[in-house]
Amino acid sequence: MTKVRHVLGISGGKDSAALAIYMKQKYPTLKVEYYNSDTGCELEETEKLVDNLESFLGKVERLKAAEGSPEPTPFDHFLKISGGYLPSPQARWCTQKMKLAEFEKFVGDEPTVSYVGIRGDEDREGYVSTKPNIQAVFPFRRNIWSLDVIHKALHNENMELITDLYKQCAPENIKEEAIEIASTLINKSFFYSRKLNALLDLSVKTFNRVVFEYLKTTDYPVGKLEEFPLIDNEDILVKDDIFRILEESGVGVPAYYNPIEFEVDGKKGKYCRSRSGCYFCFFQQRIEWIWLLEQHPELYKKSMEYEKDGYTWIQGETLAELSRPERVRQIKLDYIKKQENLKAKTVSGLLVDMFDEDDEIPCANCFI
Repeated sequence: MTKVRHVLGISGGKDSAALAIYMKQKYPTLKVEYYNSDTGCELEETEKLVDNLESFLGKVERLKAAEGSPEPTPFDHFLKISGGYLPSPQARWCTQKMKLAEFEKFVGDEPTVSYVGIRGDEDREGYVSTKPNIQAVFPFRRNIWSLDVIHKALHNENMELITDLYKQCAPENIKEEAIEIASTLINKSFFYSRKLNALLDLSVKTFNRVVFEYLKTTDYPVGKLEEFPLIDNEDILVKDDIFRILEESGVGVPAYYNPIEFEVDGKKGKYCRSRSGCYFCFFQQRIEWIWLLEQHPELYKKSMEYEKDGYTWIQGETLAELSRPERVRQIKLDYIKKQENLKAKTVSGLLVDMFDEDDEIPCANCFI
């Protein structure tokens, strides 16, 4: 059989960290290569988490773009090449240059399974490489397969093959119903997600076995494996599970997730950082910029220094404007009101729910 690599990117965030621990503990015989893309602009807390993980895992390969550049960080190197044009949601050159390019260089042309830490309570796909030799798998979800695999496997053109595989793989107690679902054409009233969920509801393990056997007829990396232990995995991990794994392993939760109390006009609130990534990430909420201003003023100042030639991190507002006392006060008051409204809608009261409504990371690629 062709040698297939197994890789897992550690961003410094909670989900990828928990996935690395989970894979190490649940599949100890699977030779997973762990890596971290170093932008040179991470928080100290992020670097500490990666160090803790390396102690737990044994080795984390450090990938760093622009090696040998005279600039102080990879970001500064590519910023100079970009003519001082700051990255933005419309032009995410930072991710492409500092993370994706280095990841694909690290993998090369070898068949590779990339494990991605998207939770079972999230509705997003994450990074799927355009390189045909890299296949993403999502161990925390009920459906571990990427959308492209699902679309191909359940396409009407493959209906006969999938039906035959169910005849071979399905246990007797569900075989008849499984064959009926598998042999139903995708149409406007029975679309991909309905067919997928019907098959998963029947049996996750059987569905995974069928997809695995289907992949053997393709050029996907998983199809080149003799066996794939994740096809028997029925775990669905959500946010609470992530924090539990981090705590129980001894690796710990990244310190920037710890809520810090603040007071403004006699009202109290709590803020923290909701994600890993560069300290100046343009996807931050304004309250997170205030957190950076007050908890890491030197990094806030460095972020301000990047704003020149009319380019800003936040559309329509400079960091100098945002740091004015009256503006800070208003942002905090708005945030407290927002949290009060959220609290009225939920009874969870969990600190980890603080950023739930914004937890869908717009640039999932940053977190590989």
